[in-house]
Amino acid sequence: MCNNNQDCKCVSDILKVICILQKKAKFEDCLNTCDKEFLGCCGCKCLCNTRPVQLFLICKNGDEPLIMPATRNAITELTEFSNIFRVEKVDDCCATFRVLLLEENNNDNDCPKYIATNSFFTLDLRCVCAIRCLDDTFVEIC
Repeated sequence: MCNNNQDCKCVSDILKVICILQKKAKFEDCLNTCDKEFLGCCGCKCLCNTRPVQLFLICKNGDEPLIMPATRNAITELTEFSNIFRVEKVDDCCATFRVLLLEENNNDNDCPKYIATNSFFTLDLRCVCAIRCLDDTFVEIC
């Protein structure tokens, strides 16, 4: 454990909210009109389903975000590293994250697009001193 005396409630509560929002993401056809029933962007067939996060650890004094390895696909087996994650599950002071990689051919400079990998890790939330939320986006989850 990183810190036996630290409560993880603050970090855990934030990640639980993000997880709930992601699970409630709606996928539907929509018209980008003045009377749409939600705020935010609307793609052709889907809304944002992911709030990417960066995690800063106590043991690194919160100086740099956590970096984890991942592969884009099982065929290439080329290992890349990323500091952008999608929270998948939160249980008390323990959370499971999916590593996201930046899409290579991203032509939209305003909205970064990420690729979901099959690389996961579990983290003791008592080790986290800060969370940075990035702009909501759509990530296709296999």
